[in-house]
Parts: sequence; structure tokens; C-alpha cells
Amino acid sequence: MAVNLVNLENVTVAHGARLLMDAVSLGVSEGDRIGVVGRNGGGKTTLLKTLVKAEEPHSGRVTHTSGLRVGVLTQDVRVDVRLTAHQATLGEAAEHTWAGDARIREVLDGLGLHGIGLDSVIGTMSGGERRRVALAALLVQEWDLLVLDEPTNHLDVEGVAWLAAHLKQRSPAQAHLVVTHDRWFLDEVNTLTWEVHDGVVDSYDGGYSAYVLARAERDRMASTAEQKRLQLVKKELAWLRRGPPARTSKPQFRIDAANALIADEPPARDDIALQRFSAARLGKTVYELHGVSLAFGKKVLLENVDWNLGPGDRIGLVGVNGAGKSTVLRLLVGQQAPDSGRVVVGQTVKVAYLSQEVAELDPSLRVLEAVEQVAKVVDLGGGKTIGASTLADRFGFTGNAQWTRVGDLSGGERRRLQILRLLMGEPNVILLDEPTNDLDIDTLTALEDLLDGWPGTLVVVSHDRYFLERVTTVTASLMGDGSIAALPGGVEEYLAKRVKAAPATAPRSKGGGDSRAARKELAKVEREIARLDKRAVELQAQMAQQATDFVAVATLDEELRSVHATKDELEHTWLELSEALDD
Repeated sequence: MAVNLVNLENVTVAHGARLLMDAVSLGVSEGDRIGVVGRNGGGKTTLLKTLVKAEEPHSGRVTHTSGLRVGVLTQDVRVDVRLTAHQATLGEAAEHTWAGDARIREVLDGLGLHGIGLDSVIGTMSGGERRRVALAALLVQEWDLLVLDEPTNHLDVEGVAWLAAHLKQRSPAQAHLVVTHDRWFLDEVNTLTWEVHDGVVDSYDGGYSAYVLARAERDRMASTAEQKRLQLVKKELAWLRRGPPARTSKPQFRIDAANALIADEPPARDDIALQRFSAARLGKTVYELHGVSLAFGKKVLLENVDWNLGPGDRIGLVGVNGAGKSTVLRLLVGQQAPDSGRVVVGQTVKVAYLSQEVAELDPSLRVLEAVEQVAKVVDLGGGKTIGASTLADRFGFTGNAQWTRVGDLSGGERRRLQILRLLMGEPNVILLDEPTNDLDIDTLTALEDLLDGWPGTLVVVSHDRYFLERVTTVTASLMGDGSIAALPGGVEEYLAKRVKAAPATAPRSKGGGDSRAARKELAKVEREIARLDKRAVELQAQMAQQATDFVAVATLDEELRSVHATKDELEHTWLELSEALDD
């Protein structure tokens, strides 16, 4: 029988007038793999804090089994800025004491810490890099229970896939609790789902797909009055049931009832009809890249690339961090000029570009005022229109929330408002750079529903595989060789190609001549690593000096990432050569 690790008995927690947990009783046992979902501000993080005793409940009791080892990743990562990545992750351990530990090497490789640089000081790192260091520091240790709040933030598609595989291969007795909006990740690593809402926590067997099925069935049986929410749930359920077979093999209950529920539900979108209508709005030309090349320092992002984006194209753009995905979007909107070649923009293109930075708005404006500043009514195509207030409601700004001052919004709420304002501008081309950051699942579902019927050209850069599959029809990748390649097999094909492209292990020395050559090569690698370290420091100083110049900082950041990636490869080579000399 599984040992109970954590127990909550009649726990109540309130923040001001908001009741986040109302007499909640639940437990976490050995081997539990739990995903936590719910709206932003609904109490997910509070639940985690209460479980690990970081926040005391107003009433009720939280108990831990004796000697419980709990590892926690919070959203607000706090790492001593004076430490290096090595010190924060591995303490003062010398390289020879950990380099032979396959588990530690796997964590450092999987989270790209060699690319960041183990000798890099935390204070010089971006927020995403600090978060990866904190996650690595957690995963190199052994825990009975891992509690992870948004662990996939700032990870690329490969990093998310690696983390999922890592969590799945942990000991069957080890448990984890994960809060994330990444639905592919929820499905991949969890066998239970907790939904936090209205002060209660509902438990469902299975990952995200099973949770959607169960929630839809629950709403149907209860004859809920929330028809709007039910329609969105049914639409997503139809997507799940018509999607890849792996999604639908997990739920083991009421499949026939679920199929009956969506029997009359049409496909999520009619791509052919949307393309036809999009062509009427956009004409034949949207974007064309002719012989485009672009490099930052020695890092070549694009080399003589020809690429066409047509009316109605819905493209998901993938690639490792630093490959140039954001740069491609900036090329399309004219924020970045190519080194050679040309970018042709159609005459009728009206583009909306969502960058990773949250646009600053007048903090004194109300939410609805900020939306109506762009437009009061938006044309969704096909004769459908929607008012600013109605669209704000669909994006979670309900009732009095529409009169909240912009200055009082959280980061996630500002992200929602940013997307809202883009859609109100009635663009015929939308470019989205990591749109799922800081959005909860219900908001993502509402965004997907809007994009389903939106007739235009769409390019999405995202690490969220579920979102990419849901809203795009074609996957393209930057493989690091200067090209943009179409991938009929989607993200799975991309990951397979990345595995094949991994550098081969350096050969071990066999004799005196080989040994001398290896030492010579080792010295050469060490000199190059030292040069890259010096260049990284220079780039960081330049970024600090030009902090207010977005374009300059973006350019410097691309080169810095390239430096880190090159250093990562050289450190692998150095380790392999060192091992060969030791044999």
C-alpha cells in the first residue's frame, strides 16, 4: 500500500476577501504524478505553498510523513546573484567529483547549463537562465516529492521533452505535483489531475485529455447553465478525440458517452474555407524571403533562405533557444534588416505582432478603456463581429474586472490584455512569439477558439506543443544550419532530427601519437573557451549600457546565446578529450 506523504484536512485559506481554499481535504501518496490546473488567481500556487508548509492555513491541518524530502520550484526564483551557475547547482564540488555521475550530466545537458556557462555569474543572467539554473539545482538532488510551479517556462521544445522524460523515469515511489499551462506536458507526465476553482479542488484520473473528457461529461450530466463554457469544452474535446490516437488511449471511462457528446460537433476549423477567405483579404503575396542571410558574430542564423508565406498559412516555427525564431519574426515586421537578400511584404498586409515583452500601457486606464482605445467592435470574418466588452469577457476579464486599472494587473493579466488589443486591431496577419507565457488553460482555450475562425496568415513561435498542434497546420524549423525547413511530421519529426544531428562522441586515444594530438586539441579548445568567456562578458556589459534600446539589446542577446551554445559544444568536446587522455 502506498505511503501517504502529505495530508490536508479541512484546510481553509483566504487572501483578503478572496476565499482560495474552502475546507479542502486531500492527500499526496508515494508515486502520485499530479497535474494542477485552474484559472490564474484561482489558488493553484496557494495550494502548492500550503502543501509544502510555506503558507499557514487559516484553519485546518497540513501534515507531512516523517523525514519527507520535498523539492520546490517556485515562480519567483531567488538565487544568490553573487554565485556562479556551478556554485548554485553543484556547490563547491570539483568537476571530477560530478562529471562521472550520469544523472547529473543528464540534468546539466538537458537544461542547457553548458550553453549558459557553468562559470557564468547569476547576476549577469536573464530571468529564463536563472530559472533553468534553479531547476537544475533541484533535479540533481533526490526528493520524495517534487513540487514544480510552471517548470516549462523559458524551456524550448527540446527542453520540455527532456524534462517530461526525466520526470517519467524517476523512481516509482517518488511523487510530483506540477502546475503548468502546457497541456502536452500535463498529458505526458501525470496520472492524476487536480482542478482548483471556487475554493475547492476536484480530482480526476488521468492527464489533461482525461480531465477534459471527464469535465465535459460532468457538465453534461449536471445540465450546467454555463453553456458558453460548455461549448468551449466540447470544442476542445472534439479536437482531442479527432487528434493523434495517443491522446485518446489514456482515458479508460465513458468513451462512448464522450463520443455521443461530440457527435454533432463540427471540426475545430475549416482550413480550406479560411484560406479562400484569407486570399480575398490578402491577395497572393503576404511575405516572401528571397536569398535572405543573417548572422550575429560567427553565428549564422539564416543563409540564402527563400521562404514564402501565403494567405491563410498557419505555421508553427520551432528551434532551439538562440536559433533565431524571434529574429525571423522581427525580419517579417521590419524590426531587423537582413545582411543580404530581401524581404517582400504584400501591399495589403496588416500585421499584429506579439513579442515576448509586455507592452507598456497607461497604468491609469481601465481594462475596457485600453481595449476600446483600439476598437469597440472587431470583425472576425464571415459576417461575425464581437464587441470589446464581450471579447474581454472571453479572455477572463469578466464583470467588474473590466474596470480594473491596468497598473493593478498581474503579469499574466497584462499578457491577456496585450493579446486582446492585438485582436481588436483586425489584423490579417498575426505573428505570435511565445503567446502561451503566463496564460492559464481557460484563456488559452478561448484564444484557440478565436483563432479557429480567424481568416488570415498566422505564424506562431512556441514551446507549447499542444498549442502548436491546435492552431497551426504546418511546422517549420530552424535546425541551426541556416535554413528554414518544412516538417510534415511536426514536432515529433523535429525532435527526431535533432537527436540524429547530435554530435558524435570524440574518439578515445589509442596511442602516443593520438595522445599528443588530443592534448594539442585540448589546449586549443581551452583557448577558445576562454575567448568565448571574454566575449560573453563584453556582450553582457554592452547589453547593460544599451538597456533602453530594444533592437540593440535583442541583437546582442542573439549573439550572446550563440556564444553560450558554441561554448556548450566546446565544453562537451573538452570533457570527451579529457576522458580519452585519462584512459
